[in-house]
Amino acid sequence: MKFTIVGVDIAKSVMQLYYIDAETGGIVNKPVKRVAFLEHFANRSPCLIGMKACGGSQHWARKLTQPGKSVAVKTETQQAVLGLHRMREQLVKFRTMQTNSLRGLLTEYGEVLGKGRTALDKAIPGVLERQVDRLPTILINTPREQWNGPVELDKQIAQIERRLQTWMKEDKACKTIAAIPGVGLLTATAAVATMGAAKTFRSGREFAAWIGLVPAQTGSGGKVQLLGISRRGYTYLRTLLIHGARSVLFHPKEPSLFDKCVRNVHVRQCALRPAISLFQNRRRRTSEGTGTGKYTR
Repeated sequence: MKFTIVGVDIAKSVMQLYYIDAETGGIVNKPVKRVAFLEHFANRSPCLIGMKACGGSQHWARKLTQPGKSVAVKTETQQAVLGLHRMREQLVKFRTMQTNSLRGLLTEYGEVLGKGRTALDKAIPGVLERQVDRLPTILINTPREQWNGPVELDKQIAQIERRLQTWMKEDKACKTIAAIPGVGLLTATAAVATMGAAKTFRSGREFAAWIGLVPAQTGSGGKVQLLGISRRGYTYLRTLLIHGARSVLFHPKEPSLFDKCVRNVHVRQCALRPAISLFQNRRRRTSEGTGTGKYTR
């Protein structure tokens, strides 16, 4: 059966539909109000729906999947997990901003603190005690309040991580992926929630290409030149995976033959290439367990 392809431009109030009428061959450009959106598709013949992956698209895809008119999408739980990751990432940024702001403020009064959060926490009590008589009265309490800010953010971040930990213990795919060296709580939960239905990917190699862990290429006439990482796809997950591979590369516990080969490559090349190679190999080795395809070397 040949399905009509319908393009959907989703919005807050009015959705715009685009498709070619099978009978007349004319191009249809039809606005549909939000309240009548699902009713419109329920009353028409089966079709293939395409919409931009923007805010609200996963919600509508789940609704349209119920009558069997769409492809597999993320579940509400997976969407919630990604929401926790986004909120955690935002809190980490806020924490970094506050600590950097405090460093800059104290530098204006001659106090240069060491790098890292540990150095800041260790030095700040003594710094505030020395500066109590030097700082203007209008400013004297602000640095102390600024220092308490990251502590509160630490608590919120820890709470989100505990919720992610609970979900990881209940999800079989998360526990399978977490068995990969270099993959921890954040990477496992983000990977499972991002990929949605794992069977969508035929292999671990295809999944790696989907998140941008493959080189871009150019060329013609049968001559192909491989470039650097394309950096397309999901930046957040790709960053977690690369950092996890780096941790295995520099802090191995029981190195395998493949790991030794990767470290030999590291001696001759930059650290990024062998790290990516290590991740892709690990990902393919566990792809069968998560339903993403068979193991291939």
